[in-house]
Amino acid sequence: MTTIISKLPQTGTTIFTTMSALAAEVGAINLSQGFPDYDCSPELIELVNKAMKDGHNQYAPMAGVKALRDEIACKTKKLYNADYDPDSEITVTAGGTQAIFTAITAIINPNDEVIVFEPAFDCYAPAIKLAGGVVKSLELEPANNYRIDWAMVKKLINNRTKLIILNSPHNPTATILHQEDIDALSAIVKDQDILILSDEVYEHLIYDGEVHHSMARYPELRQRSFIVASFGKLLHATGWKIGYCLAPAYLMHEFKRCTSSRYSVLIRPCSMP
Repeated sequence: MTTIISKLPQTGTTIFTTMSALAAEVGAINLSQGFPDYDCSPELIELVNKAMKDGHNQYAPMAGVKALRDEIACKTKKLYNADYDPDSEITVTAGGTQAIFTAITAIINPNDEVIVFEPAFDCYAPAIKLAGGVVKSLELEPANNYRIDWAMVKKLINNRTKLIILNSPHNPTATILHQEDIDALSAIVKDQDILILSDEVYEHLIYDGEVHHSMARYPELRQRSFIVASFGKLLHATGWKIGYCLAPAYLMHEFKRCTSSRYSVLIRPCSMP
C-alpha cells in the first residue's frame, strides 16, 4: 500500500460526529450540531422547486448569482448601515464553512499566528494548520460567562499575529459581543496589521433586546474583516450548504483567488436565483 503522510495527524473524528452518534444511541436531545428539529418553510421548497423547473440548474458565476448578491447587499445595508459592493465585496459560498476555510487559506502564510477563542467550531484550527499557520488558543472561562478577556488577548499579540477569529453569537456557549468588546477589539487592532474573521452565522439568533454587533457596523473594523454568514441557519436548511462572505475589495480579491481555483468546480454556489 502507498504510504500517506497525514497533514493533520492530530485531527480525529469531529466532536459533532461523536456526540451526534452518542445522542442517537441513548435517545438524548442532540445539542452538538446547529441544525433545527423542524422543517424549512414549505413556500421556500416550492420556490426552489420552481427555480429548478425553470432551468436554474447549471454553474453559477464564481461569486454567486448577481440577483442574490444584490439582495445580500440590501440586507446588510438595512441591518447594519454598511455598504458592500455586490460585484467586488460579496461572494456566495457552499455554506459558511467553505467561506471560513477560504478566508483563512487566502491570507494565512507559514508561521502566521491566529487567535482563536475556545471552545471553537472545529473547522478553524485544521484550516489554520493546513495553511501553515499557528493556532493561539484562548480559553473562554465559565466564571466570566464565556466573555473574552481582552487583557489576555493583548498578551497574545505579537509581530506574527495575523488574524483574530470571532464568533458571535458564540457556538456553543451562546455568549455575544457587547459594545465594550467592540471598543476593546478596536483599540487592540488599531495601527496593527491584524485582520479579523467574524463568524456570524447565528446573527439572527439574538434575544432579550440585545443587538448583534456585526463587524459591518464599524467602519474601522469592517475594513479589516471577513464576515461569514449562512442561509442554512437562517432558513432552517443546513443541508443545502449556502452561505456568503462579506469583505472589503482588497480582501475579497484574495478570497476570490482561492475560490476560483480548479477545485472550486466541486463547491461552486448553486445557481438558484
